Formats: sequence, C-alpha cells, structure tokens
Amino acid sequence: MLLRQLEYLSALARERHFARAAAACHVSQPALSSGIRRLEAELGVQIVRRGRRFEGFTPEGERVVRWAHRIIADQDALRHDLSTLRGGLSGQLRVGAIPTALTVISLLTAPFRERHPLVRISVQSLASREIVHGLAEFELDIGLTYVDGEPLGGVRTVPLYAERYLLLTAADGEFAGRAEVGWAELADTEMCLLSPTMQNRRILDAHFAAAGVAVLPSIEADTVSVLYSHVGTHKWSTVIAHAWLYMFGVPPGMRVIPLARPSRAHHVGLVLAARDPEPMLARAMLDIAREVDVRAELNTVLTRHLSGS
Repeated sequence: MLLRQLEYLSALARERHFARAAAACHVSQPALSSGIRRLEAELGVQIVRRGRRFEGFTPEGERVVRWAHRIIADQDALRHDLSTLRGGLSGQLRVGAIPTALTVISLLTAPFRERHPLVRISVQSLASREIVHGLAEFELDIGLTYVDGEPLGGVRTVPLYAERYLLLTAADGEFAGRAEVGWAELADTEMCLLSPTMQNRRILDAHFAAAGVAVLPSIEADTVSVLYSHVGTHKWSTVIAHAWLYMFGVPPGMRVIPLARPSRAHHVGLVLAARDPEPMLARAMLDIAREVDVRAELNTVLTRHLSGS
C-alpha cells in the first residue's frame, strides 16, 4: 500500500469529484482512478461506488477513508516532529474557529508566527459542529469554539475566556443613562441578532427564555460584521460578546451597556482531538495559549469601552 494511493482517496473524499481530486493531487484523472483501483485490489474490497460520476463510498470504503485520514495525519505529525530536530517547526496549522471567536484569533496566531515563522496558518470560519467533525476527520489541527455548551465528543479542551454579554445600542436611545439592562427588557426592542444556526444565538435565546421572554429580531445574519453594519445605522440594537470589542469596538453614536449576568457562563477555548501523541503544531499552539492571557486582554478592552460609555 502506497501513501500516495491513500492521498488520492483522501482527496476524493474531500472533493467528492474525480476531476477535482485529481487536480488537487496534481495528477491526471486516469492516474488517480488507477491508484484507487490498485488500493481496492490490495485490500480486497470495493471502496468507491462507481457510475458515470462519483456516487460515494461503500461501507467498507468509508472505513478505509477514515484510516486514510488517520495515516496521512500521522505522516504529517512525524514530519513536524522531525522538523523540530532540524531547527524549528514547519508545515501548515489548520485552525477552525466559530465566527464569534474570530475577533480574537490574532491574539494567538500573531505570537505563534513570531515563534514559528516557518509555519503557515490556515483559519476557517466554521460552526461549532463543523469544527468537531473536522477534528475527528483529521481535516483540522485545532479549533476555537465554545467548550462547555453543546457536546464536543472526544476532544481535549483548554478554556480561554468566559463571555460577557453587552447591549450595543444608540447612545441617546431608550436605555440612555442606564448602567445595566435586564434580558427581559429587550423583548420590545428592535433587535438584530445572529441566526439560530449559530451557537451564540442559541445561548442568547436560552438566556432570554430564562428571563421569561422570547426575542424575535427583525434582522438575522450569520456574521458579526453584518450585525455591526445594521447597528451602526442607529435603527437597531444587538447583544454582543465582549470579545467582539477587540476587533470592532463601538461605532460612533453607540454605547455598550452590560446585561445582567446570566446564571450560567459560557467559555470559549481551544479544542483538539484527544490523540496520543498530540500533533506537534497543535501542541505548539497550546504552548502559546498558556502564555497569552486572553482573558486579561479582553477585560482590558471591555473596561476601556465601558469607561467611554
């Protein structure tokens, strides 16, 4: 069995298309198909459901794909391990981050690159469930997501900070002069919020429900930037996590007001697959996370903006 054949199979599983998989592997489509057929002959099972186009994998094929991902990941881990003996880490660190945590990712990636200049970093904006899947399928090295909310499966977690929730609203609006706002008070406010597919929105809905209300926003979006663009018109308010202030701050004419602390805190942190040994690049990111006090950095930003309000 050749590693190259497993790489062909892994590319096909990722692309779900023979021609695109061949292009990703820099070979012709006949060469890729021939390599996978040789793999089938060696293992004695049919891996690919064949028709006029790619139709998926057989049950045996799905099992082989999972092993292919694992073997390729172990090969990468070996190379990274040996690279440290040659004078430093190299390769690509693949990070998946929920959109609401992308605002702080540079607190980790900037010092990481300073220490490991030969490593390239790829950051993808993904839902929390996609991050868990990517770690399990060896498509990601590490994730940045909620670590104490919805089930994460077999992962190791490293909490970084607990979210604080703030109302971002017009400085001269209905809550002018207030030092704190209750969750129930937002029931009749024109709101824009993230869509229900986002875990942040599901967390907010749970806090509203605990206060005995349901908030139906007039604007829903799947990115933080869209919320800010609407709030900036002074026609809507939104609930933000304090980490968003690190990147977006407070638009002119707006202010942030702390919301009453909910009974349960939600932590954002790093997650990585529970494997032994840990991938070298993921371990290097954990070392950075232990040295950077993300919580203190965000609290400093929060204090500055509350003082400005």
